[in-house]
Amino acid sequence: MSDTMHSDIIIVGAGPAGLAFARYFKGSELRLTIIEKAPLSSLQNPAYDGREIALTNRSKEILQNLGAWQRFNPDEVYPLVDAKVYSGTLDYALHFQVPSLMKSMRLLDRLGNLISNHNIRKAIYDEVATMDNVTLITEIGVTDVKTDDVQATVSLADGRTLTADLVIAADSRLSGVRRMLGIGADMHDFGRTVIVFRVSHPLSNGATAQECFLYGRTLALLPLNDHLTNCVITLDNTQADALLSLSPQALASEAQRMFGDQFGTFSIAGSVHHYPLMGVHAHQFHAKRAALIGDAAVGMHPVTAHGYNLGLISADILAPLIIEAHRMGRDIASDRLLATFNRRHQIHTRPLYHGTNAMVTLFTDDRKPVRAVRDLALRVSNNLPPVKHWIAKQLVG
Repeated sequence: MSDTMHSDIIIVGAGPAGLAFARYFKGSELRLTIIEKAPLSSLQNPAYDGREIALTNRSKEILQNLGAWQRFNPDEVYPLVDAKVYSGTLDYALHFQVPSLMKSMRLLDRLGNLISNHNIRKAIYDEVATMDNVTLITEIGVTDVKTDDVQATVSLADGRTLTADLVIAADSRLSGVRRMLGIGADMHDFGRTVIVFRVSHPLSNGATAQECFLYGRTLALLPLNDHLTNCVITLDNTQADALLSLSPQALASEAQRMFGDQFGTFSIAGSVHHYPLMGVHAHQFHAKRAALIGDAAVGMHPVTAHGYNLGLISADILAPLIIEAHRMGRDIASDRLLATFNRRHQIHTRPLYHGTNAMVTLFTDDRKPVRAVRDLALRVSNNLPPVKHWIAKQLVG
């Protein structure tokens, strides 16, 4: 089978970053083709996967501009008002709130919002589905990507060949397209597993996220409604099977014990999911007539909740550059344009990626001398307003 179709832009990967990028071109003359390995039904009705995404206020604005935020059920948008971080024990917390200046000047009443991953995926897909300049090809893999001075060429597993002025890799942190383009990446395998599940409880969570770097394990509690919380347990791979072998209710009881019964009795409120924990940062976010966005560019440790926020920022930087170049009659995949995107996005990602990894390394090191440093870091941060304000600004976005 041999067939060739030309588009202005090919996007490989119809995850939430790839779809958000495509949505920027609604009403544009540019023609887009999206290639996705998964079936169409999984895009139209994504399955719940246990992941609750903490969206910054900037991400909310981006999604509002894309029309996706308006599609969320208000009852499934959960305010994240405060955040607390513990080290080792639960007797002292580093406490983050919206900086007072932001409260008054930007009228912010929360650090951000929590929304289930599957709801984000569906809302953005539903927006893209209204676009008549988008062709969606599903249930097919990409076998090769080549680029030159003239165009990008994408080969599909069924023998078809697609061409475009620009190809976008949005196909996960283990991006095959990134490798085909010859772009290397720093990969940090934490050797840990993330176990996620929802629990209900009688006492209010106060719309406060709790990040508990306990000795041997990390427990994050993400507030949904007052009496519903998403639990995220992170632990060494060698310990994961023991927890996963528990019944769902026994797992909820273990999370309750880890948090010192502070919300009362935990009852399981849904399915249990688990994922390997790996961080990725591409050496650069562009090649000739190609760019990386979303997790293909940066896959973050979830502790700072910046993964999808950075994915949205990558789309928010690159898409307007392309739209402006097209409006001016310039090459939408010029080396200069892509280098500008790379420079602007790297400014966001590199400090967050390496800073997050350094923080995780420190707060998961249980050696006695390091425990003292962990405790000191929390107390110093709590009592240095400039440091605390800077961190809170990152959380707000």
